[in-house]
Amino acid sequence: MRILTGLQPSGQLHIGNYFGAVEPAVRLQREGDAFYFIADYHAMTTMESPERLRENTRRLAVDFIACGLDPEKAVLFVQSAVPEVNELAWILGTVCPMGLLERCHSYKDKIAKGFSAEHALFAYPVLMAADILLYDADMVPVGKDQKQHLEVTRILAGKMNGRFGEGLFKLPEPIIAEQTAIVPGLDGQKMSKSYGNTLPVFGEEKQLQKLINRNIVTDCTPLEAPKPVEGSVILQLYRLFASSVDYEKMVDAYERGGVGYGTFKKTLFEAYWEYFRPARARRSELLAEPGYVDAVLEKGARKAREEAAGTLARVRRAVGLGWS
Repeated sequence: MRILTGLQPSGQLHIGNYFGAVEPAVRLQREGDAFYFIADYHAMTTMESPERLRENTRRLAVDFIACGLDPEKAVLFVQSAVPEVNELAWILGTVCPMGLLERCHSYKDKIAKGFSAEHALFAYPVLMAADILLYDADMVPVGKDQKQHLEVTRILAGKMNGRFGEGLFKLPEPIIAEQTAIVPGLDGQKMSKSYGNTLPVFGEEKQLQKLINRNIVTDCTPLEAPKPVEGSVILQLYRLFASSVDYEKMVDAYERGGVGYGTFKKTLFEAYWEYFRPARARRSELLAEPGYVDAVLEKGARKAREEAAGTLARVRRAVGLGWS
């Protein structure tokens, strides 16, 4: 089983990225043939600084490995190290209806937030389809907000199969962990850098503790009174880091009353800080040995290009490109 996923190098890795993509990817690397990439082409739709793009790409590679990616079990590479993906995106674009892209929520959401209506942003799902189909992926871990883009991938694969021969492309399936499909931000909305409500995976202890204490939204329920469980950001986040027993203890304390939100936030921070302790230690090791990360990415790019070349040769023959 071929498993594939990609992450945009858009800045600091936060727990929404972690539980939505990184943690499932790390878990799944033991269950199949895993290909994971850093989506720097996609990041160009929202990032104009080349220095920042390069810095974020390397940072994400370090963070991914620190969080448990094993280069002996998974292929890790940078998207732009495999230029074949752009040729496949063009080929897929020849069967992609405009209306299919116009219905994509992500494009409409970004335009509503003030992003320019540029071709790359509009055609983002086609490049994503090429990312997936180029490596004959069977399963794709995606966040709930990316599920529609995987549906576009399946539609385009179906159109190519219908026009150029059944079996040209596999129809990949999504893997969505419903419990963590949408991680709440500190303000209760979906966690997103664009909302400024993220909780980073890595950072200084005191700074992160202040972030939780100051930014998590709570109501004005008195200390002695029971606290509302429904919609509690503290509980939703705590559930990600705590055991089921400890989570139920916090729910019970909410319902009994007599405990203030400050205490709950302190418990949340302690569980969060402890959860990522091994990743912080591994990250320190990687930062002290930068050549290791470079070697991992170079090896991954070679393997990815080998796979991409085989797929693209098959597709070029099917669609009539080339002289033979």
